[in-house]
Amino acid sequence: MALDDLVRQANTKYGASKTTTLSFDQSTGQLPMELFITDEHSEHFLSLKTGGDTDRGLITGLMALGSIPCFLIALWLLATGNYEGASNGLIVAVPLVAIPFLWETFRRLPLPIIFNRRTREIYYDNNGELYHAPWDGLKALTCEFQMVGPYTAGMTNASLEILVHQFGNAENALMISLGTPMGKTLDMQKGFWEYIRSYMNNGPWFDENGNPSDSDKFVKTQLASNLKQSGFLGHTRKVIAEKKAAAKGKNYLSGIDVAMLLGNLFFHPSSLIQDFTYKIANRRSRNHWPKIVLERLRCDGPSSRLIDLEKEADS
Repeated sequence: MALDDLVRQANTKYGASKTTTLSFDQSTGQLPMELFITDEHSEHFLSLKTGGDTDRGLITGLMALGSIPCFLIALWLLATGNYEGASNGLIVAVPLVAIPFLWETFRRLPLPIIFNRRTREIYYDNNGELYHAPWDGLKALTCEFQMVGPYTAGMTNASLEILVHQFGNAENALMISLGTPMGKTLDMQKGFWEYIRSYMNNGPWFDENGNPSDSDKFVKTQLASNLKQSGFLGHTRKVIAEKKAAAKGKNYLSGIDVAMLLGNLFFHPSSLIQDFTYKIANRRSRNHWPKIVLERLRCDGPSSRLIDLEKEADS
């Protein structure tokens, strides 16, 4: 599929007024920017969430929060010697947590888009079919377009897409989106492409200009903005502390701050359980990648690209 064909498809798909081609080896002029979709940024690969089930673990967390009174009553009955009553309390409380936990951890999460820095290629799962693309020579298309709703003014959006091919069938290709285009600008998408470029070409750690760095400080700063559910309590406390320092302790606490702090404090145990559940589900889902992908995600795995395997099979 020619690049001109992809541009025409993008213009038809989005009604785009501005289509820009980005390259793996050319700077966009923007600084690296993470757009809150990184699932994992490690030394060997970068994985991006593909959307869907981002709230996995929510039901388990809420049910665990609701079961706390049952556990407390069971402990009180146990302390008073009422073993039968304590057993009945646990019979109610344990399934409230165990059933949603097992259901949410055993249901498969959508697999992320993986940029393998070590083998310099990309992996994508499409309903169980493996798609891939080599990083060297890769082009991306970003399209800026407007959406107008009945109750809102025009909203600027921008997509960022790359082309991948089915493993073993190069004629079957897909354009996949690197995150949702909603609420993004062209400069934001260019900045995210720079983040990916910096990782693949200069990474795994780089500075605010995308240059290689021995420190992971800038990367951690970027990823820190992508808060987990359990991180909202710490974020709220940080905001309050900054307001206190700016006001020098005088009239710095607003009603909204108090409500946010109490709300996050109340739901913090539920959020911790939600994050733990998501982590387990994500780890289990990763095993659904084909063996040829899993072994290449290891630091000591094969260095050959999937495109190299296809060429060997054709020769």
